[in-house]
Amino acid sequence: MPSRLRKTRKLQGHVSHGLGRIGKHRKHPGGRGNAGGMHHHRINFDKYHPGYFGKVGMRHLPLKEEPELLPDCQPG
Repeated sequence: MPSRLRKTRKLQGHVSHGLGRIGKHRKHPGGRGNAGGMHHHRINFDKYHPGYFGKVGMRHLPLKEEPELLPDCQPG
């Protein structure tokens, strides 16, 4: 892409480059990844990902065979 079409060319002369003077452009202001889904990002999760939290259906645990009964002490 030619540099004349890049966003930085449009923002030359604009002090904050569209990132705000007060809040500033900091590294991870909302947390990393899916952090805050139950807290400060709840509106987004409820709106765009309904049913993301909670349980549904039955759990099917693996059937374990009965262990062979071993004597407590070995004869001899």
